[in-house]
Amino acid sequence: MQPFMRRLFQIFVLSVLLPLLPSAVFGEVPSDGFAVVDSTITASLLTCSPGQEVYELYGHTAIRVQWTEARGDTIFPRDVVYNFGLFDFNQPHFVWKFTLGECDYIVGPMMLPRFIAEYEYRGSSVTEQVLALKTYEARRLLLTLDSLCRPENRTYRYNIFRFNCTTKARDVIEQCVDGQVIYPVRPRRNSFRTILHQFTEGHPWAREGNDLLLGAEADTLLCERDEQFSPIYMMQYLDSAFVDRGRLEYTPLMSERHELLAANPELQQRAAEELPQFPLTPRALWWSLFALGLLCAVVELVRRRVLWPVDAVLMTLQGVAGCLVAFMMLFSEHATVGSNWQVWVLNPIPLFFVYAVVKADIRRQRTLYHSFAAIWLTLFLVLYAVLPQDFSALILPLALLLLSRAVLHLLIYKR
Repeated sequence: MQPFMRRLFQIFVLSVLLPLLPSAVFGEVPSDGFAVVDSTITASLLTCSPGQEVYELYGHTAIRVQWTEARGDTIFPRDVVYNFGLFDFNQPHFVWKFTLGECDYIVGPMMLPRFIAEYEYRGSSVTEQVLALKTYEARRLLLTLDSLCRPENRTYRYNIFRFNCTTKARDVIEQCVDGQVIYPVRPRRNSFRTILHQFTEGHPWAREGNDLLLGAEADTLLCERDEQFSPIYMMQYLDSAFVDRGRLEYTPLMSERHELLAANPELQQRAAEELPQFPLTPRALWWSLFALGLLCAVVELVRRRVLWPVDAVLMTLQGVAGCLVAFMMLFSEHATVGSNWQVWVLNPIPLFFVYAVVKADIRRQRTLYHSFAAIWLTLFLVLYAVLPQDFSALILPLALLLLSRAVLHLLIYKR
């Protein structure tokens, strides 16, 4: 059970983290006293396919720059990857800051072989899209990345949908291009949630963690630029992107695409098999608990007595989960968590009444709490289909179970 509980912790706290690359070496940038040969600068966007761990599920993006430095007659070839997805897990109060949405990520350079080794180890592919930049644009990009890696500039406030490793890389490239980057227009058919679902296929507990915390804003249909928070989507958009340079001059942003590293399905399969597995999916577990609750209700109706431990456990779990949802809504700066309609069912209120309900159960007395809960939950279920949010698989069976408990109390203690 311990590996599974550790897995749940990862789901709720780290499910929105992108890849951890602790081996980055800061300072691997153009050295003072070396002259950069401008004609040798080439820049590429690197896209890494997803892995099996929670923080690997969505892929990763970085910028590769190759150039030659010269000092006298000596030539120094450089091949550096600029990574916007670095963070220091050992910084004080890291988990607390991340929960509040106040986590800072770091921009850092690392040599290409070290970057490739990270993804070769987990069996992911690395795709390179060479940018069709003019010489002065490539130099501008190199100097901009150099500046961003300096201690005073290298940190930025992370946001999973707006400011992550992919959007930061895109924004830097656009900043260094003369003209406006135009991306292909697509029908609006994806939301943040549906894109996350695409990458958590086969990882139901990671999906459940996302769905519990993300609110209604995560279900808004996205424009092309919003979809580019995803590394894989950004790679697809770059394939057809072009630059409007004015005066009817249009040039492609990408010149060529190829794989630096092929995926290794065997390593991916092995990594998937090593992950702790829970025998039931979240949906199956929640409906099984609902069925168990109905079975308890039948026993209670026959005995004409409520089993107070059932109420104590259920209300405590509901309240604890509600504290997490309510806390994220009220205090976290993470995107979309502030519009979570699931707080209707998952909120801290039951914790304030659990003692009174258990006491009334023991005395075989009716409480006002169950009358209020019956009305509240009935209203939620009536509106369930029209509320503008794709709910977690937990919410419907939980709401039905809580409603059945409230009705059970009213039936047994109606006199």
